[in-house]
Amino acid sequence: MCEKELEEVKIGDALLEQPESRADSHSITCHGICKDTDHRKLAICSIICGLSCCGIMSLMYSVKARETRNRLQNENTQETNEMVQKYTKKACRWGIGSIVAWVVLILIFPLLLGFLSYVVTFID
Repeated sequence: MCEKELEEVKIGDALLEQPESRADSHSITCHGICKDTDHRKLAICSIICGLSCCGIMSLMYSVKARETRNRLQNENTQETNEMVQKYTKKACRWGIGSIVAWVVLILIFPLLLGFLSYVVTFID
């Protein structure tokens, strides 16, 4: 499809490109819907589905990234972009780390109980 055939629809922060004809309605492409630029959704999910203390750190860095981007919106310098990218990267790392740590704890706890039971029966 060429660019002339696409109709751009703005929904929130996302940009949808839809074909004008109904025959090609299955070929809708989305830009920006899955890409959360400051990882706020990941931070909230990591609070709910992960270790909440690490999730809160992720949310703090996510808020810092968004506020830095909004505050310095007129200044589009390399230093500003690097600062926003640094906060975004930290938010992503804390969010993913929170969820991974929770999954590891869930998996290790039954293994440790089984090992403790084995050791106790082995001692007797």
